[in-house]
Amino acid sequence: MPEPSPELEVDSTFANQAQTARFLTQATFGPKYDNIIKLTESSASAWLLAQFELPIDTHLSRIADYKSAAPNNEQNRYSSATTTFTFWTSAINGEDQLRQRMVFALSQLLVVSSNGGDVLHDVPEAVGLYLDILNEHAFGNYRDLLEAITFSPAMANYLTYLGNEKGDPTTGRVPDENYARELLQLFTIGLLALEMDGRLATNAQNEVIELYTNEDITGLAKVFTGLHLDFASADRRDDFFTQRTQLYARALAIYPENHSTLEKSFLGLTIPANTGARESINIALDHIMSQASVAPFVSRQLIQRFTTSHPSPQYIERVATAFEIGEFTLPDGRQIGDKRKGDLKATIAAILFDPDARNEALPETPVNVFGKIREPVIRFANWARAFDVENVTPEFTMPLWYTSGSGALGQHPIRPRSVFNFYRPGYIAPNSVSGEQALTVPELQIMNASTIPGFTNFMAWFVSGGHADLTEDEVNALQQAFDDESIAIDARNALNSFVANYDDELDLANDIDALLDRLDLLLTYDRMSLATKQHISDTISLIPLENDGPQLRVFLAIVMVLTSTDFVVQR
Repeated sequence: MPEPSPELEVDSTFANQAQTARFLTQATFGPKYDNIIKLTESSASAWLLAQFELPIDTHLSRIADYKSAAPNNEQNRYSSATTTFTFWTSAINGEDQLRQRMVFALSQLLVVSSNGGDVLHDVPEAVGLYLDILNEHAFGNYRDLLEAITFSPAMANYLTYLGNEKGDPTTGRVPDENYARELLQLFTIGLLALEMDGRLATNAQNEVIELYTNEDITGLAKVFTGLHLDFASADRRDDFFTQRTQLYARALAIYPENHSTLEKSFLGLTIPANTGARESINIALDHIMSQASVAPFVSRQLIQRFTTSHPSPQYIERVATAFEIGEFTLPDGRQIGDKRKGDLKATIAAILFDPDARNEALPETPVNVFGKIREPVIRFANWARAFDVENVTPEFTMPLWYTSGSGALGQHPIRPRSVFNFYRPGYIAPNSVSGEQALTVPELQIMNASTIPGFTNFMAWFVSGGHADLTEDEVNALQQAFDDESIAIDARNALNSFVANYDDELDLANDIDALLDRLDLLLTYDRMSLATKQHISDTISLIPLENDGPQLRVFLAIVMVLTSTDFVVQR
């Protein structure tokens, strides 16, 4: 970890263990105890810069490694789950934790989904390439990211512009408008004009301003014609499945004969007739990025994914300004960003180091307003990282193959039910305390009477090492399932997959206060309420220390923390 040079300003972000743990909770998939100790009293600015420079481990290469265990079966459950495997291993084991959190955040803004039985489910390379695009551009520029996803087979398939052709007045064919619509509505500017602080802009008559009409969508749709899979790159000697895999693992190609040569008018701009596809896309994306609403629209949603569900207007404006000018000054005085609008390094730094994010009690962000619900996916990863889970091998842990169900996490990475993500960014929960205050809390949209106990049961199974208790018959049944689909892996590995290390906690089983203090730092950055601590203490103290007593105390204490509001609500 590089140390700040003497001429730099003092960065006190990691002044104590609690502050360090809280920052890492916001910026990563969860702190590890050793990292908290190591980073405390060091420079958070230096940590951020080091995170920017860490190498990228590609999803496509690891998907190929996983699929080598089932080379003759392209569409079995195992093959379809390989992007899930690579996601979990990156989220839990990746050293580039900030990048991985940024990828997860961007995947919920620029949504594609492998939900359902279509090609994105059957050909994991499509989503693998998409995740690699997010990895590559996570700390780049939002404009460049938009271009990369435009040429992504996953996005083209999901938003139905794959093979999109120019209009034909003789047959009545018109270009597909799906991507054009979502590019504006969900990926860049939204429906209504915004001020830099995220509040709705109004005209001279104090009316909200609609940003586009259906004519704008029709004009923009012409831009995205002529894009299809790069068929020329496929080896015709390969079988259908191999060719399809190759095609979905490469950027789209342009087919000029299918691209509209008409004028393309949208958002006050007209691209002249006979402008080629590549140039039309560049002009269109540049023009969209120039719109005033992009910075607050994107910034607010990224803030929601990292620090708080209902950011103050002041917070949004500060982050949107960093996005707009492409620059941010770190606490140690160093500047980051290339001064281009859309710089994501400057944006994420502005989110994490903002006064609202670092201090709970500012007048503009009362304690009862600032914070967010930890998403179920993040909660699970928090546990795995906090307790140094060994053998992060989701391929042997079938409960992780599908976690969308209410009896599991109620959320599955890169598998929302629609392009609108798992939850709406403006969601206000009805009949709730937060709803009475008109607070947006998106994650509450997937929390209900089924998912709450489902999460508890899911985590209790993992925390207590339920996989290690599989019977011989259960292991044999799992092996038979693998054998039936010609998957060359040994089911006995399931017994050793996702094994948590509770040695330090077990040493404290006879000192409940010390045990809870450790869990408090590790999971709730010293913010666990006295009432929660007392409740857990009273409960686990009933477990005698004989036989498996210490283990049961630790298991129950961890599950009770993971399901407490002190943990679920990231303050």
